[in-house]
Amino acid sequence: MSLPVVAIVGRPNVGKSTLVNRILGRREAIVEERPGVTRDRKAVDAEWLGHNFTLLDTGGWIAGGDDLDDKVSAQSVQAMADADVVMLVVDSTVGVTPEDERIGLLIRRLDIPVLVVANKVDDRSHEIAIWEFMGLGLGEPFPVSALHGKGTGDLLDALIALLPSGSDDELVDQVSDDPQLFSVTLVGRPNVGKSTLFNRLIGEERAVVHDRPGTTRDAVDTIVETVSGPIRFVDTAGMRRKAKIDEDTEYYSLVRALKAVDDSDVALLVIDATVGVTHQDQRLAERVDAAGCPIVILLNKWELLGTEARLKIGEDVERKLSFLGEPNVLRISALSGKGVNRLWPTLQEAVGAYRTRIPTRQVNQVIRAAQSAQPAPHGARVMYATQGATDPPTFTLFANRELHSTYMRYLERSLREAFDLGSTPIKLRVRRRND
Repeated sequence: MSLPVVAIVGRPNVGKSTLVNRILGRREAIVEERPGVTRDRKAVDAEWLGHNFTLLDTGGWIAGGDDLDDKVSAQSVQAMADADVVMLVVDSTVGVTPEDERIGLLIRRLDIPVLVVANKVDDRSHEIAIWEFMGLGLGEPFPVSALHGKGTGDLLDALIALLPSGSDDELVDQVSDDPQLFSVTLVGRPNVGKSTLFNRLIGEERAVVHDRPGTTRDAVDTIVETVSGPIRFVDTAGMRRKAKIDEDTEYYSLVRALKAVDDSDVALLVIDATVGVTHQDQRLAERVDAAGCPIVILLNKWELLGTEARLKIGEDVERKLSFLGEPNVLRISALSGKGVNRLWPTLQEAVGAYRTRIPTRQVNQVIRAAQSAQPAPHGARVMYATQGATDPPTFTLFANRELHSTYMRYLERSLREAFDLGSTPIKLRVRRRND
């Protein structure tokens, strides 16, 4: 059983993402006063008066636009097809437009419960203009100011009445009883094929794919059932150096991408094999490594390389990304799917290592052996060690005095090698014995 789905649709720049943020009570969707900022379908869970549902934020629906516009519009159509209820957002300051009429016709054909949201009604003088939207044939419009919150309570009350009948408590229990999801984030420079790979992994066209750099603006996530249990895949915007960022939208996209990295358990660093390992790829790898997140390197567009170029990029990875240790390197084609199936065993191994629970006796055996082989400087010594948590493996070391950071890395490496933890992050916490 899953939560009811509410799709928020409409033409560009009518305030869909602002409405999403207002309902959630936080800035989840990127908002800017120009059309075309939102492009992908983004799903977020929301709640109103104890009722839980999933919001689908979509890009602006445009008829007769360019190729990218058509793909964004197709995402809106798919969102409506997946929804239990549709919120059609219109601009009360503009009135009914041909795009509004076309979307209204499409919704009527789908035969889905719909709420017409007349946005930007910032004061009573604007309310009279909303009745023009009765002509859409979708019922009485709700006057709302998503920016200021006016009318959103009444709108949500009406929404709850349209949600599928069933036990909301059961839905809440379903969500709260889920184990902690293993999160995998796709990162990389713009236009290296992250969204193509994301769609390949989740099995549907969830992210807009286009050969124009910067198509993805927000972090888009989807939960996929695998043999290792549910995994959350997160597609992020292409990350460039801050000096190259010249607009607010791209800045907020970068912030969301970095937050997704910080929250993830494994990062897939997608590199364009036809370009090679760039300085920006190195910087991204450093940023992910600093977050304590294990990295799997994916050399995308591998099918376009000749023998000599393949040997060169292999040397590039070893030389320019040597600070990562020994990460898994997979050679793939996100477009054709070749080699992508090899990613699943790699992720399965990462999930297993991430959730490893090691008996205390074995932990202490490894720590004692490591200290015998290489004693800590200045008489420091670990007296006892235990694993306090998983997700990731977290160890508490009881020592007689402070341990130097270099020696901590030595102990971490000893634990990693002894228990075959691969590149999974390990947390070490030191507690000093009271004098």
